[in-house]
Amino acid sequence: MSNYDFSGKVVLVTGSSGGLGTEVAQAFLKTGASIVLTYHSSDSLQSLQKICGAAKNTFLLRGDFTKEDDVKILVSEAVKRFGKVDVLANVIGGYIAGKPITEIDEKDWNRMMDINLKTAFLLSKHVVAQMVKQSGGKVIHVAARSGLKGAGSDAAYVASKSGVIRLVESLSEEVKSKGINVNCIMPSIIDTEENREAMPGADHAKWVTPADIAQVILFLASNDARPINGAAIPVYGLA
Repeated sequence: MSNYDFSGKVVLVTGSSGGLGTEVAQAFLKTGASIVLTYHSSDSLQSLQKICGAAKNTFLLRGDFTKEDDVKILVSEAVKRFGKVDVLANVIGGYIAGKPITEIDEKDWNRMMDINLKTAFLLSKHVVAQMVKQSGGKVIHVAARSGLKGAGSDAAYVASKSGVIRLVESLSEEVKSKGINVNCIMPSIIDTEENREAMPGADHAKWVTPADIAQVILFLASNDARPINGAAIPVYGLA
């Protein structure tokens, strides 16, 4: 495991109360960064407070980041608190699948587009605008391996994650000359408690762990990843 030093950096971790987001938040906290963590409910606030403990370099903000006004407030409050945003690690996402496209409800389709793709768009729009003012920054989104090729009965999820990859490619071309790196990672099945409960018979040893994914995100947020832009990085574990 690499030891990164993000002292003096401000890192925004969205979706930080989930299985992956929690690990990413803890990883950045260990680097000395100032951290902005987001939550959506009182239950998730309690879990984040346990992570942060008495750390003075953390700031917790509630919001629904499928709504542009909430994203604007998030970025504004982060800048007001810490003066800048050096890194966006966007871990917001969700999964609905299991039905052929002829049976997918419009509600489920819209949910996948909103939570996986719209959040990535809105956060990119407003965080990158701040990074342009600063003349630099790192943006890391979470796509998915299945965003490369649908397997059937997963059209809404696959389309939304494929959209994240294309968003990253397009945005990176727009801002790479401004000192801003934009990339995404593509996990396979992540080894979380929720996924283990959903697939108890699977070989969990082959799944990628949240801790390993967090290290890849740290790398992409570091100066070591300066030459990498517009990439979709596979993080498949042994799957």
